[in-house]
Amino acid sequence: MEMKSAGNDTSLRLSDLTRFDGIVIQCHDNPDADALASGFALRWYLGRMGVQARFVYSGSHPITKSNLILMNENLGIGCEHVQNIEPAGLLITVDCQYGESNVTALPAAQVAVIDHHQVSGTLPAMSEVRSNYGSCSTVLYEMLRAEGIDINEDRNIATALYYGLMTDTADFTEISHPSDRDLRDIASFNKSFITLFRNSNLSIEELRIAGDALKNTIVNEERAYGIVEAGPCDSNILGIISDMFLEVDGVQSCIVYNILPAGVKFSVRSCVKEVKACELAAFLAEHLGGGGGHLVKAGGFLKRDLLVKAGVEYEKEAVSSFIASRMNEYFDSTTILYAGEYTPDLSEFGRYRKKMFAVGYVRAADFAEPGREVAIRTLEGDVDVTVTEDLFIILNVNGEIYPIRESKFARSYRVTDDPYVYPGEYPPNVIDNGNGERIPLLPFARSCVSVGGDGIYAKEITGRMKVFTVWDAEKYYLGRKGDFLAVRTDDPTDFYVIEKGIFAKTYERFEG
Repeated sequence: MEMKSAGNDTSLRLSDLTRFDGIVIQCHDNPDADALASGFALRWYLGRMGVQARFVYSGSHPITKSNLILMNENLGIGCEHVQNIEPAGLLITVDCQYGESNVTALPAAQVAVIDHHQVSGTLPAMSEVRSNYGSCSTVLYEMLRAEGIDINEDRNIATALYYGLMTDTADFTEISHPSDRDLRDIASFNKSFITLFRNSNLSIEELRIAGDALKNTIVNEERAYGIVEAGPCDSNILGIISDMFLEVDGVQSCIVYNILPAGVKFSVRSCVKEVKACELAAFLAEHLGGGGGHLVKAGGFLKRDLLVKAGVEYEKEAVSSFIASRMNEYFDSTTILYAGEYTPDLSEFGRYRKKMFAVGYVRAADFAEPGREVAIRTLEGDVDVTVTEDLFIILNVNGEIYPIRESKFARSYRVTDDPYVYPGEYPPNVIDNGNGERIPLLPFARSCVSVGGDGIYAKEITGRMKVFTVWDAEKYYLGRKGDFLAVRTDDPTDFYVIEKGIFAKTYERFEG
């Protein structure tokens, strides 16, 4: 079997799978809604292409959770519980990776993997793992889209993928990629089925787990955060506990976690603009797993093997101590700057100007009437802006996007007739906040060249920094050690963060 190392780029297309006979789709043991939805969508695609496939899961126990039984029955998923099978011509694991402990190794001549979890071993040559996606359902959605297939052609498929994403991101609170947001917004799902599934998701035992957890809360009054450990339960239970805990006076952010055999699952909440729940979750899981979500609701997972490798003994007291220390580090190591309150000491800054390079731009009035409230959907999240005649959107060298006024655009860029080619991973969209219409930006994009302009003042950031800009007083931009704090020379109130790699690529020292 041809293999490739962890971390290599993956580029499997669904059409690559249609040349095989004897296909078996397998989700992990004790499957969840995301695994069932992903395998269901994959088998649907293969059937459309005239290829028959069997959909199975293994392990000691059949599905017993009410919501999954209802999902299986009402959507016609038809996933079989097996202990073994005849060797498959091609075994495709979905929402898991062949050889890992949560999936029984069934026999096969060839193996393929479609997943969204972190890669920790060696992948087969046929694999598509997108670890920055919130669900495997999103991976299938994007792979189907790449084949020109609309999931809404079959309402059961759209419903399954929507529910798979919803459950794997704790009711969409842990969404971290724009493709997740696209699936959430685009899926034409059966509302009555979703209501049925989600209202069959909490057992009496899980209700008791939530009550017991809230009896043992830890509150750090100085930093206004709280910590709760819960017993083993689904991630939605952690979210319920988090929501309740955040209502406590004096608790502005909180983390609720449980210790599982494979790692620590956690849920994060925040009710203050100085703490983005998604960013706190990412900080807690840095180098140890994954975390993300929304501004006020997020979550993540700390992998057991990575915790142990980092020197954390995998037992209750050590894990609790580690989480508390990470929370303290988060609050104590961060500087916060507010536009209108911070006055930069320019003697600490160097003078820089942009190198000459090609980028793209969009005039906002070309895609929406002035006065419309829109959200620019980017990898960094949704950026809310009001369309005006002088609002431009820059599409920068790495695909990052930011707004700029026409007067500043004119001083910093020169329009060209060259065709524009977007360099980023995710083609940006704009969402009309009034009617929900999705408008692709690239059809409106044109090319321009940076011309240096008056330049900027900039200094290297030595720690974590949160910057509230003149563009948005409610959402900060995060700067890490090695990034740069930049101040426009023509407007010292306009300061922002530039990532270190982008800064090195696009700016040069300037003595002006």
